[in-house]
Amino acid sequence: MKDNKANFNKLDYQISHWMYKYGKPILRFALAINFIWFGALKVVWDSPAQELIAATVFWFDPEIFIPVLGVWEVLIGIFMLSKKTLRLAVLLLIFQIPGTFLPLIVLPEACFENFPFVLTTEGQYIIKNLVIIGAAIVAGGSVREREFIKRDIQSADLD
Repeated sequence: MKDNKANFNKLDYQISHWMYKYGKPILRFALAINFIWFGALKVVWDSPAQELIAATVFWFDPEIFIPVLGVWEVLIGIFMLSKKTLRLAVLLLIFQIPGTFLPLIVLPEACFENFPFVLTTEGQYIIKNLVIIGAAIVAGGSVREREFIKRDIQSADLD
């Protein structure tokens, strides 16, 4: 019985260590792929979100605004690929992401089948941005991770 527990603990440690070591880089690359892909679709005017964007940000010419937004998103994705440019990616994201929630206010009929809980596909697409916000916070927090770990170790040594 002890051997099973020891084997489980060893396997659990190895899996957890792998996730700790590779989780944040994988998260950054997943964010990058999402932003590059969705942004590129806007640039080539082939995004399923373009009608919603045009209806939401009606004060801008959609033929200009949507491709510019697409380029902005592609840049977020490209900057997510490197830790050296991650801060810039997060900065661009801070200005981009609030606009993704505008349809909830400007076009609630496009976002809800039954307010406030039953979302349309468009509403679900918007709400998933909460996950992107959380992922970006985790990725952004990794910029100075070594410094944080070192400081945590030093403070633990003082205790």
